[in-house]
Amino acid sequence: MADKRGGYDFHRSIATYDRADVVVIGGGPAGTAAAISAARCGRNVILLEKSAQLGGMGTLGNVSIFMPIGNVTGLYREIIREVLAEYLPEGHDTSIAPQYSPFLLRYYFNEKMKKEGVRVIYHTEFIGAVKEGERLQAVIASTREGLRAFEAAQFIDCTGDARVAIDAGVPYTSGREEDGLTQPMTLMFMMQNTGKPVVPILPEGCYRYEDVSELPQGRRLYWERNKDGQLLVNMTRVKGNGAKIEDINFAEAEALRQVFSVANYLQRNGFETYALAHVANQVGVRETNQIRGLYTLTEQDVVEGRRFADVVAQTNYEIDIHSPDGSKTTDERHVSGYDIPYRCMVPSELTNLLVAGRSISATHVAMSSMRVQPTCYALGQAAGIAASLALADGCDTRSVSIEKLHERLQAGDVRLYKPAAKA
Repeated sequence: MADKRGGYDFHRSIATYDRADVVVIGGGPAGTAAAISAARCGRNVILLEKSAQLGGMGTLGNVSIFMPIGNVTGLYREIIREVLAEYLPEGHDTSIAPQYSPFLLRYYFNEKMKKEGVRVIYHTEFIGAVKEGERLQAVIASTREGLRAFEAAQFIDCTGDARVAIDAGVPYTSGREEDGLTQPMTLMFMMQNTGKPVVPILPEGCYRYEDVSELPQGRRLYWERNKDGQLLVNMTRVKGNGAKIEDINFAEAEALRQVFSVANYLQRNGFETYALAHVANQVGVRETNQIRGLYTLTEQDVVEGRRFADVVAQTNYEIDIHSPDGSKTTDERHVSGYDIPYRCMVPSELTNLLVAGRSISATHVAMSSMRVQPTCYALGQAAGIAASLALADGCDTRSVSIEKLHERLQAGDVRLYKPAAKA
């Protein structure tokens, strides 16, 4: 039925597809870790993923390199040990930046979820939240069988865009404070050394870059694996907010145009034997929405190395802001190390929802440091345990015992360095 605002009231009776102790929405790094850790606490877990694969941008977006965070710990360390054993450091407080196969990681997560007893439901995208008072009752998702409801006692929003939290009424921000602009998007691709000269291809409508200054980022940025002649390229850049319809539509087409253009440039400038081998399924989105949680991580927290009593993740990854205004600059600043508190994942408006991953409560600058995959695994691991503790203790997510959370994290091989002091 049309309403006076130019929209529609849409009423449907939605059948419940299934119920679990914990429903995790989004199967990226935070979501996979949250599902595994909740299952290891003895919980019945359903993981909803809108695509056909787990791993988030690490698989879907071919962001197939883990950025160094200074703490190889917990489930992230387990993944390194099981998939990339040659990179496993002796100690937890070591920085590594391993490049990996997104295809193998995708397969690994499929098998991992079976072993952990997590029920993964693919091709299932969040549509809306059903709540009663301060509690979520269910999430509605679009599935291959139409709209279905998934009920749970606890929910963890790992959508990357805070889709569940926002729909349920949690306040949020987008982009930098002064103008709301977010970091630009990038489409990753791979090139393969063929061992012989290749004929550069430049499809109609693409750009012919002649100088580094003409490139989308104004720089060359790639990682090369000498053992197999594979080049992972991060050199495209498209301005816009990946949570906006028009922005993402433009980005998908423009980024692909840049892929062919950059590959052509590289084939003429030092990589004459390299052929385009793989282009990610979708553009990579660095930044969209941040919830307003019980605490907001700030630039000062990051640069001053602040410590918190309710720490759940630690990182020393740099401030890394790809210019939101479309210029060919990147704000890169060294970071010594800081804590991310549990409160950043907790919205005050709901008693049974946690938000893990890049959309936690953080400012634009702070988010640029905490957004990388290893940190998201750490946040997800903590969220899965916290949701389980809330169930076990009959409390809401705002009142989870930090002492018990730390004990469970330690039992899960998480090592939190530099004893925390109250902020």
